[in-house]
Amino acid sequence: MLLGRDFMRAVRQIEQEKGLPMDLIISSLEAALVSAYKKYKGSSRDMKVEIDPAGEGVFVYELRKVVEQPSENAPEISLEAARRLGHDDAKIGDEIWVEIAPEEFGRIAAQTARQVIIQRLRDAERQIVYDEFADRVGDLVTGIVFKSEDSQVLVRINDRTDAMLPPEERMPGEKYHPGARMKFYLLNVRQTTRGPRIVLSRTHPGLVKRLMELEIPEIREGVVEIKGIVREAGARSKVAVASLDPNVDPVGACVGNKGQRIKSISEELAGERLDIVVWSNNPLQFIKNALSPAKVVKVEPNLEQDKAVHAYVRPDHHSLAIGKGGQNVRLAAKLTGWKIDVKVLEPERMPTLHDLFADIIKKGND
Repeated sequence: MLLGRDFMRAVRQIEQEKGLPMDLIISSLEAALVSAYKKYKGSSRDMKVEIDPAGEGVFVYELRKVVEQPSENAPEISLEAARRLGHDDAKIGDEIWVEIAPEEFGRIAAQTARQVIIQRLRDAERQIVYDEFADRVGDLVTGIVFKSEDSQVLVRINDRTDAMLPPEERMPGEKYHPGARMKFYLLNVRQTTRGPRIVLSRTHPGLVKRLMELEIPEIREGVVEIKGIVREAGARSKVAVASLDPNVDPVGACVGNKGQRIKSISEELAGERLDIVVWSNNPLQFIKNALSPAKVVKVEPNLEQDKAVHAYVRPDHHSLAIGKGGQNVRLAAKLTGWKIDVKVLEPERMPTLHDLFADIIKKGND
């Protein structure tokens, strides 16, 4: 017995403070104590340490070979000594674990063990964090901003886990004030020498999708399906939706009563505008829908280019179809996968007297 109940009280304190499973702490401590003992003794002998969780203490064992006459400084034991230790069925040539009482495994060894234990517990804690979040890539997480500088925004996503929001994953113009509680898209988790690196995003289209699943029961339950999302973060998104129930209007379900559902999502995205459009397996109809809120009169394939169309709108809807800086038509093209050329359809008019006289003169000349 190397240590006693005080040691086990310390182990249970680690369990409570770190939130780590007892068996993981015990196995880490056992391996750490073996490492410390070998380092202290300068030995490469086979050792093992067993910790009794009931609080009886820590037991150190060495693997020894049963021989007739043990050699000095060799990991050997005589047959007679092995049987005195309770190994009644031991035979010459067997290898047995023998408990040792290393009184000299004192302060120096304990200090060494402490450092190894701290490192192993840190590694175990990091692995638990990694395992917890590695399978959640693509999920929605809620966090609190606790550090915000030009080059670094750090977010606390639970009591022991921090994540980073890189510059390229931040919404243009959005402020990240310390203490702000926000929702994020879990973009990536990977192990590094300094522990798990968790990367969040506020620009990924998946953030819109997860927020819609959260806010809209029809999407969460699979009645309404999201077929595609394109986004210019902080400004505008277009979402194509389809209903699997003919009695459910997919756009109405997403917008909600008096627009409350879509408004809640927009507010979470700092006022970003969301266009909800009906998906269609007819590409021309889908393009027409995607140019919403502009009213498209007709869509015709451009035979001179692959996957390209002319979309015709009335003069008063031309700027709406194009959008500010070309944003509306650009997002519609990304959503549908087609190149869209918006054209103005001139209104038809009745022939004037001038047209009639010109036509008569033309026929007379003919």
